[in-house]
Amino acid sequence: MSIFDQYESGVRSYSRNWPAVFDRARGSRLYTADGTSYLDFFAGAGTLNYGHNDPVLKRALIDYLERDGVTHALDMFTTARADLLRTLSERVLAPRDLDYRVAFPGPAGATAVEAALKLARKVTGRTHVGYFDDGFHGMTLGALSVNGFAANRDSAGVPLGHGVRLPYDAHPDLPAAEIPDFDRLLDRTGERAEPAAVIVETVQGEGGMTAVRAAWLRALAQACQRHGVLLIVDDIQMGCGRTGPFFSFEDAGIVPDLVCLSKAIGGYGSPLALLLIRPELDIWQPGEHNGTFRGFNHAFVTATEALRAYWSDDTLEKSTRARGERVGRALQDIAASYPEADLAVRGRGLGRGLRFGDPAQAGRVRAAAFERHLLMETSGRHDDVVKLLPPLTITDADLDEGLSILESSVRAVLGGGPR
Repeated sequence: MSIFDQYESGVRSYSRNWPAVFDRARGSRLYTADGTSYLDFFAGAGTLNYGHNDPVLKRALIDYLERDGVTHALDMFTTARADLLRTLSERVLAPRDLDYRVAFPGPAGATAVEAALKLARKVTGRTHVGYFDDGFHGMTLGALSVNGFAANRDSAGVPLGHGVRLPYDAHPDLPAAEIPDFDRLLDRTGERAEPAAVIVETVQGEGGMTAVRAAWLRALAQACQRHGVLLIVDDIQMGCGRTGPFFSFEDAGIVPDLVCLSKAIGGYGSPLALLLIRPELDIWQPGEHNGTFRGFNHAFVTATEALRAYWSDDTLEKSTRARGERVGRALQDIAASYPEADLAVRGRGLGRGLRFGDPAQAGRVRAAAFERHLLMETSGRHDDVVKLLPPLTITDADLDEGLSILESSVRAVLGGGPR
């Protein structure tokens, strides 16, 4: 029995699919203690957009530690906090003509979601929140109340109320397909009042990598505005450049009322979450939403350095779009090679997925890839989508190697080969 089996809770999950003990990491690779290398197309579930132990971010953190920079300060003013706020404004918000106040709700994405739900209800005086089929926003009780997965909702152990389930984009690959009547969906129906807010992911990371159409997202935003419903975009996994632009909603030309950020915003894998709030909605009273670790200064340092290093121009955005197209073409080639398997390509940018008609095949492909030293996870309601989240800074050689391993893993499971 390993130390993990002996002492760790059975709630662990990823380690069950990847039974290796990792010791160090650099760039897009993880290494076990004996030096075995694994190519990482998981990247901390989208946390490590800039790879493992980025040298620029590491140097900034080491320098901060060596000068005894403040570690823990709750929401007291620190130079690290000031640097992050200034850099976020200068490098991200101002160039996009976005005006947001920044709240630090805690170290995890679910805390940003909880804060967004509370603030939306406070602003509007309404209680219900619209959420979408197969959406995922965290595992705390408030986040579970807007979770589109029945299994996750059941884990709460108590009834989850004040949520309004809405249909996600049913035709993401058909630009001319009909847009739902969001006015009807949001309008007062029976005894249920219009919701306080709607929370949406532009690409459902845990929901199977389905990406909404820009027109669909614009229609939702416009309907929310007409009905006085706040629009919350959960950009926790797909933000910070995962789809190309810094915010995943930029291509749709919308301005959400509230934006949830976490995962890659910390830059280095450092725990950090932000809630971006339109200024007129920032009606919090002091301390009305708080948490002990809402001011982790090490994360402020690495987040600031990441914004300076990667978002001073559009180089990373352009390379992510280009590499995303390469990945998309490779997945299309795989899908075309196995028409009987009912494969479909999902996602956008470097957040991509390959859906299998038989969910068991997706799991076997994931296992075959691990045997070939490639880490990928599965997602979707039935775990039927092989999910690709490589670091945005991955080298072309590593990207090609990972795609080659994926193709050979699919071939090992489905048989045959490219036709």
